Amino acid sequence: MKKLVKSVSIVMLLALALTLVPGHTFAQDVVCESDVVVQADDWLSKIADKVFGDVLAFPAIVDATNAMAATDDSYATIADANVIEPGWKLCIPGGGEAMAMMEVSSGDDWFATAAQPYAGVTIRGISESTPPSNYAADVLAPAFQEETGINVEFETTSWDQMYAKPIQDMTANTGIYDFIYIEQDIIYTYLAQNFLTNLDQLLADNSELAAPTFDREKFTSFIDNFKDAEGNIYGVPMEAFIKVYLYRTDLFENPDIQAAFEAEYGYPLAPATTHQQYRDIAEFFTKYGEENGMELWGTTVQGNTGHASAFYEYVETIAPSFGLYNWGIKEVSPGNYKACVANGGEMDSDLAKEALQFWVDMLPYAPPEATSSTWDEVAATFAAGRAAQGWVYGENAAWIATDPTRSQVVGNVGVALPPVSEGVMDAAAAGTGYIGYYDGGAFGIPYSSKNKEATLLWLEYIGQESVQPAWAAAGSRIVMDSTFDDPLVQAQDARTDNYYTKMREEGPLFRGAPPFPFHPQAQTTEQTFIWQALTGESTVSDALDQACVAVEEQLTQLGYSQ
Repeated sequence: MKKLVKSVSIVMLLALALTLVPGHTFAQDVVCESDVVVQADDWLSKIADKVFGDVLAFPAIVDATNAMAATDDSYATIADANVIEPGWKLCIPGGGEAMAMMEVSSGDDWFATAAQPYAGVTIRGISESTPPSNYAADVLAPAFQEETGINVEFETTSWDQMYAKPIQDMTANTGIYDFIYIEQDIIYTYLAQNFLTNLDQLLADNSELAAPTFDREKFTSFIDNFKDAEGNIYGVPMEAFIKVYLYRTDLFENPDIQAAFEAEYGYPLAPATTHQQYRDIAEFFTKYGEENGMELWGTTVQGNTGHASAFYEYVETIAPSFGLYNWGIKEVSPGNYKACVANGGEMDSDLAKEALQFWVDMLPYAPPEATSSTWDEVAATFAAGRAAQGWVYGENAAWIATDPTRSQVVGNVGVALPPVSEGVMDAAAAGTGYIGYYDGGAFGIPYSSKNKEATLLWLEYIGQESVQPAWAAAGSRIVMDSTFDDPLVQAQDARTDNYYTKMREEGPLFRGAPPFPFHPQAQTTEQTFIWQALTGESTVSDALDQACVAVEEQLTQLGYSQ
């Protein structure tokens, strides 16, 4: 069974793995049928089309050339399949060898056989344009299509549209989409609206479509986020990651900078473990950048004042690090939720105001783009070397740390746990709190899909254990325990300051969003007041005082507050 054609990112990672995994080399197995010298107007897919008649065969040239380069320096080392230089010598393997290098076989044709009744069917899906989703669209979908004859139209778009389009489709029952991205915080709302297909029931009704290589027990406990109260699954996990603290090792480990910092603050420069340390570091590097004429600031801030991302950085990253959980909304009695301190909530508590004030106070130490930055712009800011430290979603950690075509800080990225207040780490370890956000999502089938059976095959395909390692290395996401031990992932782990190890060992300290059935309504209500605090239109105290009242009014209208 053909599983996948390697993507650009995976080609690069396999090449790098040759130098990171002792004794692992393919050079003795590769035979160059011919050599090609790169010309000024060449690119790899053009060369692949010329020699193999297939533009998608370029990964075989990369693999073969890098394998030869390991023992023969006359061959180029290709770190990025998008970048080749005139004069480079490339190894062209034989056609049969090229196909063998590009395919992974399980020894059977189960998917091809099971898909025969659906050959020619087109399934349509939508997800946010992120590294994990783009890998699924660019690598897994074409491989599935080639193997099964089922066409996959995969739309990767903005976060806003990823939600708006499917919700409109499901509300109107138009059946435009056959699979959608289900973030672990929105599923409770979708289940309450009966928007999703019970995948266990769908498999039970179509037992002939149960793939032998799809085993729900292989997933981490993250799959529990996509179950109903009876344990039925409504989504196949496709990404899970933590939001980490990234810092510039080239700055933090510079002896002159270390001496200057300690002279000013009285303690050694190191990744922050407390909020005061984080503030000191932010202040120091902002001033350092100014004094040295550098485009450098002390921190990132995901503070877009017209986008939900600002709300999420506050409630999912900053507030928990102070010990404020679940947005400050508390279920004071079954089905009765409160936000204001006066009624049993915590949204306007002194702790909440301390947390929000800390974050707002970071704006003078953040680049000017901070108040227009979503998670994407924060990642780009750090990758451009414009911040000394920051809170960054883990799905971006791999490319920031390893891709020189997109990141200017490759080789200089440190990964640590976020700074927290006293007692928060202990609470997280005990399971009574958490230090930050464990994010992720799944692909599920809307109830309105007109191609559920064909889509079920696609979800099982991307849920196979065999496709996970390359996907994890490309997108910094892991949904199966076995993926952590794969050599490809371990090689990438070494290049990302053990990000994957931290996710494995420290992941239990993080937590996903609270299981609120009113998630989108509360989010859209509260975020306006968070924006006002960021812009200075309201004080932090006034913003949260007004937010808790507005949220409670919204919850009352929805029937979730009495």
